[in-house]
Amino acid sequence: MLKKVLIANRGEIAVRIIRACRAMGISTVAVYSTADRHALHTYLADEAVCIGPAPARDSYLNTTAIITAALGCGADAIHPGYGFLSENATFAKMCLENGITFVGPSHTVIDRMGNKGQARRTMMDAGVPVVPGCRESFHDAGRAKQAAASIGWPIMIKASSGGGGKGMRVSQGPDDFVEQFDIAQREAQNSFGDNTMYLERAVIDPRHVEVQIIADNHGNVVAMGERDCSIQRNHQKMIEEAPSPFLDDETRQRMMDDAIKAARAVGYTSAGTIEFLMDQNRNYYFMEMNTRVQVEHSVTEFVTHRDIVREMLLIAAGEELSFTQDQIKLDGHGIECRINAEIPEKGFLPSPGVISQMHLPGGNGVRVDTAAYDGFEISPYYDSMIAKIIVRGRTRIEAIEKMRTALEEMVVVGVSTNLDFQYSIMENDTFRAGLADTGFIDKFLKGEV
Repeated sequence: MLKKVLIANRGEIAVRIIRACRAMGISTVAVYSTADRHALHTYLADEAVCIGPAPARDSYLNTTAIITAALGCGADAIHPGYGFLSENATFAKMCLENGITFVGPSHTVIDRMGNKGQARRTMMDAGVPVVPGCRESFHDAGRAKQAAASIGWPIMIKASSGGGGKGMRVSQGPDDFVEQFDIAQREAQNSFGDNTMYLERAVIDPRHVEVQIIADNHGNVVAMGERDCSIQRNHQKMIEEAPSPFLDDETRQRMMDDAIKAARAVGYTSAGTIEFLMDQNRNYYFMEMNTRVQVEHSVTEFVTHRDIVREMLLIAAGEELSFTQDQIKLDGHGIECRINAEIPEKGFLPSPGVISQMHLPGGNGVRVDTAAYDGFEISPYYDSMIAKIIVRGRTRIEAIEKMRTALEEMVVVGVSTNLDFQYSIMENDTFRAGLADTGFIDKFLKGEV
Protein backbone atom coordinates (compact mmCIF):
# COMPACT_ATOMS: atom_id res chain seq x y z
CA MET A 1 0.00 0.00 0.00
CA LEU A 2 1.12 3.56 -0.66
CA LYS A 3 2.23 5.37 2.49
CA LYS A 4 2.29 9.04 1.56
CA VAL A 5 0.69 10.70 -1.49
CA LEU A 6 1.36 14.22 -2.71
CA ILE A 7 -1.62 15.73 -4.52
CA ALA A 8 -0.34 17.86 -7.39
CA ASN A 9 -3.53 19.88 -7.74
CA ARG A 10 -5.92 22.25 -6.00
CA GLY A 11 -9.64 22.86 -5.50
CA GLU A 12 -12.31 20.20 -5.16
CA ILE A 13 -10.30 17.43 -6.80
CA ALA A 14 -7.45 17.90 -4.31
CA VAL A 15 -9.97 17.69 -1.46
CA ARG A 16 -11.55 14.61 -3.08
CA ILE A 17 -8.21 12.79 -3.31
CA ILE A 18 -7.17 13.75 0.23
CA ARG A 19 -10.41 12.29 1.60
CA ALA A 20 -9.93 9.05 -0.32
CA CYS A 21 -6.36 8.74 0.95
CA ARG A 22 -7.32 9.40 4.55
CA ALA A 23 -10.06 6.76 4.38
CA MET A 24 -7.38 4.30 3.29
CA GLY A 25 -4.90 5.31 5.99
CA ILE A 26 -2.55 7.04 3.53
CA SER A 27 -0.78 10.25 4.61
CA THR A 28 -1.28 13.25 2.33
CA VAL A 29 0.74 16.24 1.21
CA ALA A 30 -0.91 19.30 -0.33
CA VAL A 31 0.90 21.74 -2.58
CA TYR A 32 -0.28 25.28 -3.03
CA SER A 33 0.53 28.57 -4.71
CA THR A 34 0.73 31.84 -2.77
CA ALA A 35 -2.82 32.61 -3.98
CA ASP A 36 -4.04 29.36 -2.36
CA ARG A 37 -2.36 29.84 1.00
CA HIS A 38 -5.74 29.51 2.75
CA ALA A 39 -7.30 26.95 0.41
CA LEU A 40 -9.23 24.08 1.96
CA HIS A 41 -6.95 21.36 0.66
CA THR A 42 -4.00 22.86 2.55
CA TYR A 43 -5.92 22.51 5.83
CA LEU A 44 -7.17 18.97 5.20
CA ALA A 45 -3.83 17.43 4.20
CA ASP A 46 -1.34 16.16 6.75
CA GLU A 47 1.33 18.44 5.28
CA ALA A 48 1.28 21.44 2.93
CA VAL A 49 4.10 22.84 0.81
CA CYS A 50 4.16 26.15 -1.08
CA ILE A 51 5.43 25.59 -4.61
CA GLY A 52 5.42 29.08 -6.08
CA PRO A 53 3.54 32.26 -6.93
CA ALA A 54 -0.06 32.48 -8.18
CA PRO A 55 0.32 31.93 -11.95
CA ALA A 56 -0.13 28.22 -12.69
CA ARG A 57 3.00 28.10 -14.82
CA ASP A 58 5.03 29.08 -11.75
CA SER A 59 3.31 26.71 -9.32
CA TYR A 60 0.88 23.95 -10.30
CA LEU A 61 2.66 23.49 -13.64
CA ASN A 62 6.14 23.78 -12.13
CA THR A 63 7.31 20.18 -12.42
CA THR A 64 10.65 20.78 -10.70
CA ALA A 65 9.01 22.41 -7.67
CA ILE A 66 6.48 19.59 -7.32
CA ILE A 67 9.04 16.80 -7.64
CA THR A 68 11.29 18.61 -5.16
CA ALA A 69 8.38 18.91 -2.71
CA ALA A 70 7.59 15.20 -3.04
CA LEU A 71 11.19 14.16 -2.44
CA GLY A 72 11.56 16.60 0.43
CA CYS A 73 8.57 15.28 2.34
CA GLY A 74 9.19 11.63 1.54
CA ALA A 75 6.08 11.06 -0.61
CA ASP A 76 6.15 7.72 -2.41
CA ALA A 77 3.42 8.70 -4.90
CA ILE A 78 1.89 11.70 -6.68
CA HIS A 79 -1.75 11.92 -7.71
CA PRO A 80 -2.16 14.65 -10.37
CA GLY A 81 -5.98 14.90 -10.30
CA TYR A 82 -7.31 16.45 -13.51
CA GLY A 83 -5.99 19.41 -15.49
CA PHE A 84 -2.56 20.90 -14.82
CA LEU A 85 0.00 18.05 -15.08
CA SER A 86 -2.43 15.12 -15.16
CA GLU A 87 -1.79 14.37 -18.86
CA ASN A 88 1.80 15.55 -18.99
CA ALA A 89 3.95 12.62 -20.12
CA THR A 90 7.18 14.42 -19.21
CA PHE A 91 5.99 14.88 -15.63
CA ALA A 92 4.92 11.23 -15.35
CA LYS A 93 8.38 10.22 -16.60
CA MET A 94 10.05 12.55 -14.08
CA CYS A 95 8.14 10.79 -11.31
CA LEU A 96 9.38 7.42 -12.53
CA GLU A 97 12.97 8.65 -12.78
CA ASN A 98 12.84 9.93 -9.20
CA GLY A 99 11.38 6.73 -7.75
CA ILE A 100 7.93 8.24 -7.23
CA THR A 101 4.77 6.36 -8.23
CA PHE A 102 2.61 8.36 -10.63
CA VAL A 103 -1.05 7.60 -9.89
CA GLY A 104 -2.17 7.20 -13.47
CA PRO A 105 -1.09 5.48 -16.68
CA SER A 106 2.50 5.21 -17.84
CA HIS A 107 4.20 8.18 -19.49
CA THR A 108 4.38 6.24 -22.78
CA VAL A 109 0.60 5.76 -22.84
CA ILE A 110 -0.01 9.41 -21.92
CA ASP A 111 2.30 10.49 -24.72
CA ARG A 112 0.68 8.16 -27.22
CA MET A 113 -2.89 9.19 -26.42
CA GLY A 114 -2.16 12.84 -25.65
CA ASN A 115 -1.47 13.53 -29.31
CA LYS A 116 -4.98 13.46 -30.74
CA GLY A 117 -3.81 12.70 -34.25
CA GLN A 118 -1.72 9.75 -33.10
CA ALA A 119 -4.55 8.54 -30.86
CA ARG A 120 -6.89 8.63 -33.83
CA ARG A 121 -4.52 6.48 -35.88
CA THR A 122 -4.15 4.03 -33.00
CA MET A 123 -7.91 3.62 -32.74
CA MET A 124 -8.24 3.10 -36.48
CA ASP A 125 -5.66 0.32 -36.29
CA ALA A 126 -7.53 -1.22 -33.32
CA GLY A 127 -10.84 -1.30 -35.20
CA VAL A 128 -12.55 1.33 -33.01
CA PRO A 129 -14.95 3.56 -35.03
CA VAL A 130 -13.49 6.99 -35.79
CA VAL A 131 -14.91 10.06 -37.53
CA PRO A 132 -13.96 10.05 -41.24
CA GLY A 133 -10.83 12.15 -41.67
CA CYS A 134 -7.08 12.08 -42.30
CA ARG A 135 -4.46 9.82 -40.75
CA GLU A 136 -1.79 12.50 -41.19
CA SER A 137 -1.33 15.75 -39.28
CA PHE A 138 -0.70 19.22 -40.70
CA HIS A 139 1.24 22.41 -40.07
CA ASP A 140 0.54 24.11 -43.39
CA ALA A 141 -2.95 25.50 -44.12
CA GLY A 142 -2.58 24.99 -47.88
CA ARG A 143 -1.83 21.28 -47.62
CA ALA A 144 -4.54 20.87 -45.02
CA LYS A 145 -7.08 22.53 -47.35
CA GLN A 146 -6.27 20.05 -50.09
CA ALA A 147 -6.83 17.18 -47.67
CA ALA A 148 -10.08 18.74 -46.45
CA ALA A 149 -11.46 18.70 -49.98
CA SER A 150 -11.03 14.92 -50.09
CA ILE A 151 -12.93 14.50 -46.79
CA GLY A 152 -15.79 16.86 -47.54
CA TRP A 153 -17.18 19.82 -45.60
CA PRO A 154 -18.04 20.75 -42.90
CA ILE A 155 -14.57 20.04 -41.48
CA MET A 156 -13.52 20.01 -37.84
CA ILE A 157 -10.02 21.42 -37.39
CA LYS A 158 -8.40 20.22 -34.16
CA ALA A 159 -5.15 20.67 -32.30
CA SER A 160 -3.23 17.41 -32.05
CA SER A 161 -2.27 18.27 -28.47
CA GLY A 162 -5.61 19.88 -27.69
CA GLY A 163 -8.14 19.62 -24.93
CA GLY A 164 -10.83 21.63 -23.20
CA GLY A 165 -12.21 22.88 -26.52
CA LYS A 166 -9.06 24.89 -27.31
CA GLY A 167 -7.49 24.82 -30.76
CA MET A 168 -10.75 23.69 -32.33
CA ARG A 169 -12.65 25.33 -35.18
CA VAL A 170 -15.26 24.30 -37.76
CA SER A 171 -14.83 25.18 -41.43
CA GLN A 172 -18.06 25.28 -43.40
CA GLY A 173 -16.40 25.32 -46.81
CA PRO A 174 -13.28 26.13 -48.86
CA ASP A 175 -13.77 29.89 -48.50
CA ASP A 176 -13.33 30.00 -44.72
CA PHE A 177 -10.95 27.08 -44.28
CA VAL A 178 -7.61 28.92 -44.19
CA GLU A 179 -8.95 31.55 -41.78
CA GLN A 180 -10.37 28.94 -39.38
CA PHE A 181 -7.23 26.81 -39.65
CA ASP A 182 -5.00 29.77 -38.78
CA ILE A 183 -7.17 30.75 -35.79
CA ALA A 184 -7.19 27.20 -34.42
CA GLN A 185 -3.46 26.82 -35.01
CA ARG A 186 -2.58 30.05 -33.19
CA GLU A 187 -4.76 29.02 -30.26
CA ALA A 188 -3.12 25.59 -30.20
CA GLN A 189 0.35 27.13 -30.16
CA ASN A 190 -0.56 29.54 -27.36
CA SER A 191 -2.32 26.90 -25.25
CA PHE A 192 -0.18 23.82 -25.78
CA GLY A 193 3.05 24.96 -27.43
CA ASP A 194 2.25 22.72 -30.41
CA ASN A 195 0.77 23.93 -33.70
CA THR A 196 0.23 20.47 -35.19
CA MET A 197 -3.35 20.12 -36.46
CA TYR A 198 -5.52 17.30 -37.76
CA LEU A 199 -8.79 17.15 -39.67
CA GLU A 200 -11.98 15.17 -39.46
CA ARG A 201 -15.51 15.43 -40.80
CA ALA A 202 -17.70 17.54 -38.52
CA VAL A 203 -20.54 15.48 -37.06
CA ILE A 204 -23.73 17.56 -37.26
CA ASP A 205 -25.69 18.04 -33.99
CA PRO A 206 -23.76 15.28 -32.17
CA ARG A 207 -24.17 13.89 -28.69
CA HIS A 208 -21.03 13.72 -26.55
CA VAL A 209 -20.98 10.35 -24.78
CA GLU A 210 -18.00 8.99 -22.88
CA VAL A 211 -17.25 5.63 -21.29
CA GLN A 212 -15.49 5.42 -17.94
CA ILE A 213 -12.88 2.68 -18.01
CA ILE A 214 -10.52 1.46 -15.34
CA ALA A 215 -7.70 -1.05 -15.70
CA ASP A 216 -5.06 -2.61 -13.47
CA ASN A 217 -1.58 -3.97 -14.12
CA HIS A 218 -2.83 -7.55 -14.16
CA GLY A 219 -4.72 -7.42 -17.46
CA ASN A 220 -8.15 -6.54 -16.04
CA VAL A 221 -10.10 -3.82 -17.86
CA VAL A 222 -13.62 -2.78 -16.82
CA ALA A 223 -16.05 -0.35 -18.44
CA MET A 224 -18.09 1.41 -15.75
CA GLY A 225 -20.87 2.59 -18.01
CA GLU A 226 -21.27 5.80 -19.98
CA ARG A 227 -21.90 9.46 -19.25
CA ASP A 228 -23.75 11.89 -21.50
CA CYS A 229 -21.82 15.18 -21.54
CA SER A 230 -23.70 16.96 -24.33
CA ILE A 231 -24.62 20.06 -22.31
CA GLN A 232 -21.59 22.26 -22.96
CA ARG A 233 -20.67 25.92 -23.27
CA ASN A 234 -17.62 26.94 -25.27
CA HIS A 235 -16.80 23.22 -25.75
CA GLN A 236 -16.61 22.77 -21.97
CA LYS A 237 -19.01 20.53 -20.08
CA MET A 238 -21.67 21.95 -17.75
CA ILE A 239 -23.97 19.01 -17.03
CA GLU A 240 -23.21 15.30 -17.12
CA GLU A 241 -25.51 12.37 -16.55
CA ALA A 242 -25.32 8.61 -16.32
CA PRO A 243 -26.59 6.66 -18.09
CA SER A 244 -27.17 8.56 -21.33
CA PRO A 245 -30.89 9.03 -22.10
CA PHE A 246 -30.09 8.59 -25.80
CA LEU A 247 -28.56 5.11 -25.79
CA ASP A 248 -30.37 1.82 -26.14
CA ASP A 249 -29.00 -1.33 -24.48
CA GLU A 250 -27.47 -2.71 -27.67
CA THR A 251 -25.60 0.51 -28.49
CA ARG A 252 -24.46 0.86 -24.89
CA GLN A 253 -22.95 -2.64 -24.92
CA ARG A 254 -21.16 -2.06 -28.24
CA MET A 255 -19.78 1.26 -26.99
CA MET A 256 -18.47 -0.29 -23.78
CA ASP A 257 -16.91 -3.16 -25.75
CA ASP A 258 -15.17 -0.65 -28.03
CA ALA A 259 -13.97 1.37 -25.02
CA ILE A 260 -12.39 -1.76 -23.56
CA LYS A 261 -10.88 -2.55 -26.96
CA ALA A 262 -9.40 0.98 -27.06
CA ALA A 263 -7.91 0.65 -23.58
CA ARG A 264 -6.37 -2.73 -24.36
CA ALA A 265 -4.94 -1.43 -27.64
CA VAL A 266 -2.66 0.95 -25.75
CA GLY A 267 -2.02 -1.17 -22.65
CA TYR A 268 -3.90 1.28 -20.48
CA THR A 269 -3.85 1.18 -16.67
CA SER A 270 -5.63 3.33 -14.04
CA ALA A 271 -8.83 5.34 -14.59
CA GLY A 272 -9.48 6.93 -17.96
CA THR A 273 -12.23 7.93 -20.32
CA ILE A 274 -12.94 7.02 -23.94
CA GLU A 275 -14.90 9.89 -25.48
CA PHE A 276 -17.23 9.42 -28.43
CA LEU A 277 -19.30 11.64 -30.68
CA MET A 278 -22.68 10.18 -31.60
CA ASP A 279 -24.89 11.27 -34.48
CA GLN A 280 -28.68 11.32 -34.51
CA ASN A 281 -28.76 7.74 -35.83
CA ARG A 282 -26.72 6.47 -32.85
CA ASN A 283 -23.60 5.99 -34.94
CA TYR A 284 -20.70 6.77 -32.65
CA TYR A 285 -17.08 7.68 -33.32
CA PHE A 286 -13.96 7.81 -31.16
CA MET A 287 -13.03 11.40 -30.36
CA GLU A 288 -10.24 11.19 -27.79
CA MET A 289 -9.01 9.43 -24.70
CA ASN A 290 -8.57 11.30 -21.43
CA THR A 291 -5.74 9.61 -19.55
CA ARG A 292 -6.80 10.83 -16.10
CA VAL A 293 -9.69 11.03 -13.68
CA GLN A 294 -12.45 13.29 -15.03
CA VAL A 295 -14.28 16.14 -13.31
CA GLU A 296 -17.46 14.14 -13.85
CA HIS A 297 -16.18 10.86 -12.37
CA SER A 298 -18.45 11.56 -9.39
CA VAL A 299 -21.66 10.87 -11.29
CA THR A 300 -20.40 7.43 -12.28
CA GLU A 301 -19.40 6.74 -8.69
CA PHE A 302 -22.93 7.63 -7.59
CA VAL A 303 -24.69 5.18 -9.92
CA THR A 304 -22.16 2.33 -9.63
CA HIS A 305 -21.41 2.66 -5.89
CA ARG A 306 -17.70 2.37 -6.69
CA ASP A 307 -14.91 4.70 -5.53
CA ILE A 308 -12.85 5.49 -8.63
CA VAL A 309 -10.13 7.44 -6.81
CA ARG A 310 -9.68 4.61 -4.32
CA GLU A 311 -9.26 2.15 -7.20
CA MET A 312 -6.65 4.42 -8.80
CA LEU A 313 -4.63 4.37 -5.59
CA LEU A 314 -4.92 0.59 -5.26
CA ILE A 315 -3.87 0.10 -8.89
CA ALA A 316 -0.87 2.40 -8.39
CA ALA A 317 0.12 0.20 -5.44
CA GLY A 318 0.04 -2.88 -7.69
CA GLU A 319 -3.29 -4.28 -6.55
CA GLU A 320 -5.90 -5.87 -8.79
CA LEU A 321 -9.25 -4.20 -9.41
CA SER A 322 -11.63 -4.86 -6.52
CA PHE A 323 -14.52 -5.63 -8.90
CA THR A 324 -15.19 -7.33 -12.21
CA GLN A 325 -17.21 -6.31 -15.25
CA ASP A 326 -20.24 -8.37 -14.28
CA GLN A 327 -20.37 -6.57 -10.92
CA ILE A 328 -20.93 -3.20 -12.56
CA LYS A 329 -24.64 -2.44 -12.38
CA LEU A 330 -26.07 1.04 -12.85
CA ASP A 331 -28.36 1.96 -9.97
CA GLY A 332 -30.92 4.53 -11.09
CA HIS A 333 -29.93 7.78 -12.80
CA GLY A 334 -27.29 10.34 -11.86
CA ILE A 335 -26.90 13.99 -12.87
CA GLU A 336 -24.04 16.38 -12.14
CA CYS A 337 -24.12 20.18 -12.46
CA ARG A 338 -20.93 22.21 -12.38
CA ILE A 339 -21.51 25.39 -10.38
CA ASN A 340 -19.18 28.08 -11.67
CA ALA A 341 -18.45 31.67 -10.69
CA GLU A 342 -19.44 33.11 -14.04
CA ILE A 343 -21.96 35.32 -15.80
CA PRO A 344 -23.91 33.28 -18.40
CA GLU A 345 -25.53 36.32 -20.02
CA LYS A 346 -22.06 37.76 -20.71
CA GLY A 347 -20.70 34.76 -22.56
CA PHE A 348 -19.97 32.89 -19.31
CA LEU A 349 -17.43 35.52 -18.29
CA PRO A 350 -15.63 34.42 -15.09
CA SER A 351 -16.68 36.22 -11.90
CA PRO A 352 -13.76 36.08 -9.45
CA GLY A 353 -14.17 37.45 -5.94
CA VAL A 354 -14.75 36.50 -2.33
CA ILE A 355 -17.63 34.22 -1.32
CA SER A 356 -19.05 36.04 1.68
CA GLN A 357 -21.67 33.39 2.39
CA MET A 358 -22.47 29.95 1.04
CA HIS A 359 -25.06 27.31 1.84
CA LEU A 360 -24.78 23.84 0.30
CA PRO A 361 -27.70 21.51 -0.46
CA GLY A 362 -28.07 18.07 1.06
CA GLY A 363 -30.46 15.19 1.53
CA ASN A 364 -30.83 11.61 0.41
CA GLY A 365 -29.13 11.04 -2.94
CA VAL A 366 -27.39 14.45 -3.00
CA ARG A 367 -23.61 14.89 -3.02
CA VAL A 368 -21.64 18.13 -3.20
CA ASP A 369 -17.92 18.17 -4.04
CA THR A 370 -16.34 21.54 -3.27
CA ALA A 371 -13.32 23.26 -1.79
CA ALA A 372 -15.12 26.58 -1.23
CA TYR A 373 -16.29 28.01 2.09
CA ASP A 374 -17.47 31.31 3.59
CA GLY A 375 -14.68 33.81 3.00
CA PHE A 376 -13.03 31.75 0.24
CA GLU A 377 -11.69 33.71 -2.72
CA ILE A 378 -12.42 32.59 -6.28
CA SER A 379 -9.10 33.47 -7.86
CA PRO A 380 -8.78 34.92 -11.37
CA TYR A 381 -5.76 32.68 -11.88
CA TYR A 382 -7.61 29.35 -12.02
CA ASP A 383 -10.81 27.64 -13.13
CA SER A 384 -13.96 29.31 -11.82
CA MET A 385 -15.72 26.14 -10.63
CA ILE A 386 -17.14 26.53 -7.12
CA ALA A 387 -18.71 23.12 -6.65
CA LYS A 388 -20.21 20.06 -8.28
CA ILE A 389 -23.71 19.03 -7.29
CA ILE A 390 -24.40 15.36 -7.96
CA VAL A 391 -27.77 13.70 -7.45
CA ARG A 392 -29.14 10.19 -7.93
CA GLY A 393 -32.76 9.24 -8.46
CA ARG A 394 -34.55 5.99 -9.24
CA THR A 395 -35.45 7.45 -12.67
CA ARG A 396 -34.12 10.29 -14.79
CA ILE A 397 -37.10 12.51 -14.05
CA GLU A 398 -36.69 11.90 -10.33
CA ALA A 399 -33.03 12.87 -10.64
CA ILE A 400 -33.95 16.07 -12.51
CA GLU A 401 -36.46 17.03 -9.82
CA LYS A 402 -33.90 16.29 -7.12
CA MET A 403 -31.38 18.50 -8.92
CA ARG A 404 -33.93 21.32 -9.17
CA THR A 405 -34.39 21.15 -5.40
CA ALA A 406 -30.63 21.14 -4.79
CA LEU A 407 -30.09 24.13 -7.08
CA GLU A 408 -32.88 26.01 -5.31
CA GLU A 409 -31.28 25.29 -1.95
CA MET A 410 -27.72 26.30 -2.81
CA VAL A 411 -26.82 29.89 -1.96
CA VAL A 412 -23.64 31.69 -2.99
CA VAL A 413 -23.19 35.35 -2.01
CA GLY A 414 -20.34 37.55 -3.21
CA VAL A 415 -19.82 36.33 -6.78
CA SER A 416 -22.09 35.75 -9.75
CA THR A 417 -22.84 32.12 -10.50
CA ASN A 418 -24.59 29.93 -13.07
CA LEU A 419 -27.05 28.52 -10.49
CA ASP A 420 -30.12 30.16 -12.05
CA PHE A 421 -28.94 29.17 -15.53
CA GLN A 422 -28.57 25.54 -14.47
CA TYR A 423 -32.01 25.63 -12.85
CA SER A 424 -33.60 26.92 -16.06
CA ILE A 425 -32.04 24.01 -17.97
CA MET A 426 -33.62 21.56 -15.55
CA GLU A 427 -37.02 23.06 -16.49
CA ASN A 428 -36.40 23.01 -20.24
CA ASP A 429 -38.61 20.61 -22.23
CA THR A 430 -35.86 19.59 -24.66
CA PHE A 431 -33.49 18.70 -21.84
CA ARG A 432 -36.16 16.92 -19.83
CA ALA A 433 -37.05 14.84 -22.88
CA GLY A 434 -33.39 13.76 -23.21
CA LEU A 435 -33.05 15.36 -26.65
CA ALA A 436 -30.26 17.89 -26.00
CA ASP A 437 -27.15 17.70 -28.19
CA THR A 438 -23.88 19.65 -28.03
CA GLY A 439 -25.52 22.66 -29.69
CA PHE A 440 -28.15 22.90 -26.95
CA ILE A 441 -26.68 25.83 -25.00
CA ASP A 442 -26.39 28.06 -28.09
CA LYS A 443 -29.97 27.28 -29.04
CA PHE A 444 -31.12 27.72 -25.45
CA LEU A 445 -29.56 31.18 -25.24
CA LYS A 446 -31.33 32.14 -28.48
CA GLY A 447 -34.65 30.79 -27.24
CA GLU A 448 -34.75 28.15 -29.97
CA VAL A 449 -35.32 25.19 -27.60
